[in-house]
Amino acid sequence: MGEPGRKPTVSDDEILDVFSKASDPVLTTQEIAEQIEIGRRGTFDRLRKLADEGSVEMKKVGETGAVWWSQAALQSQYSDR
Repeated sequence: MGEPGRKPTVSDDEILDVFSKASDPVLTTQEIAEQIEIGRRGTFDRLRKLADEGSVEMKKVGETGAVWWSQAALQSQYSDR
């Protein structure tokens, strides 16, 4: 049986692609939300799922903030340097 809730309108690959195209090594939830055009809370939930799966990593910043990065995107972006 499938997972409860709405079917995602943005794929995991589309979210991960944001990291590959970013000029910064880490991104905030809001920065990612603006790129994939879904709400901040929905973006946070999707990123947390991706973190649980090992696709992205997260560090809490302050009481409510978080920054996210993709190790694969970092390796790809900086391997040419």
